[in-house]
Amino acid sequence: MKLPVRIHRARLGAAEFRVIRPTQPLTRAVLIDHDRHLDVYLDQDAARRIGALWALAARSPRSLIHLPLRTNRLPDREVPDAAGPQLDLVLLHHSLQFAPSRWKQVRGRLGAGRLHTVRLPEAEHGDRTVSDYAARHFQENRDLFHQHLQAETLFMTGSAKVFRETARHFHDVAHNGPNYVPVHPSYPHFCTELHSDDGTLGNAREIHIEYCDQWDA
Repeated sequence: MKLPVRIHRARLGAAEFRVIRPTQPLTRAVLIDHDRHLDVYLDQDAARRIGALWALAARSPRSLIHLPLRTNRLPDREVPDAAGPQLDLVLLHHSLQFAPSRWKQVRGRLGAGRLHTVRLPEAEHGDRTVSDYAARHFQENRDLFHQHLQAETLFMTGSAKVFRETARHFHDVAHNGPNYVPVHPSYPHFCTELHSDDGTLGNAREIHIEYCDQWDA
């Protein structure tokens, strides 16, 4: 799969940070904070590209993957009344040891960036395999997501393995959502979830991921 991105660099003192953003805005995708959990609403194209960016995070341990989402319009459907603020999303490898408190300064120093095309192997793009369920629940398991909130942004920090394995949730929505909704008019709800029982969440809330085919103009 070919994924067009922009690569940005920002310097804070002696440190330089590499930030990757999608070239085309993910206009039909929103991330909403619901206090106890998080909701992602997205269409097929956004699901496909976010899945690719999720896989890219597994291959880019020295980069911050930034998905600007917080100013997007909501889907043309009701969202829960308890909906909180909309958030941006940053994906990063735990070895980068980036402090989210520095993000606002980094974000403010990003210029136009340079165009680049990332080539992701098709096997990785379509990978739906998962680790042994029991192994995920061992106390020694370190392949877990941890989350932080800073500057209207959710930071998802994890290992290459956990990013690679959980990208399948977005591929699932992209592949199955468009076919499910038309044949279930009474309940056109296709979703998947990063769930606390999956053995992929450490200090992190559950994320509900739902396909939406109708969006405000």
